[in-house]
Amino acid sequence: MYQQTIAEKVSCTGRGLHSGAPVHLTLYPARANSGIVFVRTDLPTPVEIPARSAHVHSTVFATTLGRGDATIGTVEHLMAALYGVGIDNIRVEVDGAELPVMDGSSAPFVYLLRSAGLFVQQERRRVLRLRRKLEVVDGGRRISIEPSRDLRVSYAVDFEHPAIRRQEFHMRTLDAETFEREISAARTFGFLEEVQALWEAGLAKGGSLENTVVLDHRRVVNPEGLRWADEFVRHKALDLFGDLALIGMPLQGHVRVERGGHWLHQRLVEEILANPSAWSVGHASRRGASVRGLQRLAAAPRY
Repeated sequence: MYQQTIAEKVSCTGRGLHSGAPVHLTLYPARANSGIVFVRTDLPTPVEIPARSAHVHSTVFATTLGRGDATIGTVEHLMAALYGVGIDNIRVEVDGAELPVMDGSSAPFVYLLRSAGLFVQQERRRVLRLRRKLEVVDGGRRISIEPSRDLRVSYAVDFEHPAIRRQEFHMRTLDAETFEREISAARTFGFLEEVQALWEAGLAKGGSLENTVVLDHRRVVNPEGLRWADEFVRHKALDLFGDLALIGMPLQGHVRVERGGHWLHQRLVEEILANPSAWSVGHASRRGASVRGLQRLAAAPRY
């Protein structure tokens, strides 16, 4: 029912998936109603970039935010973790142009947030509730959202690759427990035959079998295999949550996706924000409250 931040500062280091550059990430508690704000600390003058759809700079192979000449890439996995765990307000400082990829999923970021502890704030959480259906269609790809009491997702992917084919993932209610158990550890994936083209485009320089599920022409190359048989569609759902978080508040509606990706996710976000008559904003109910991970609250400072 109430907004949340983290109880204390926490940091990690890693490499950018596309840049391959080392990067240091630090998360700080933030005051109620301040939202999620990224900060490029490596620039002569630090640049703050609010995590909102208006600041989406690119959706090519990842979601990149930007303000002026400053950009921060591959924000979706951290954004998904913040959305899934239920963090409303946080300051994200990064000393590079891309977030660390970690293991290619949101699970390391969830662990980081749990290590910091969650702190319940005194301001009520606001949610965006759909009143009528909205839809975006792009050939055989489509995404829609319709009224629902909770955030529900029905996601489908369809690849010709024999290790993927058609996969569907259905989630009736998003809460912290479900996100952590069913979605957070799903890793990003890519095809071996596309690696050379990505390198020539200056992308995937930090990719490896430690942070990406890699497929050759017939199978998964990673020696440990998959975490779920349908890990591919689960990761797409993870990306969706990270992209929906750029609306700026939790969402109540049933999202259906057919062959989606970052660009299509952002098209839905834009469609929602462009049609204010299709939704209303109200306070969260107790049913959607997240209460896990609060063991540190008694000793935490008030934000």
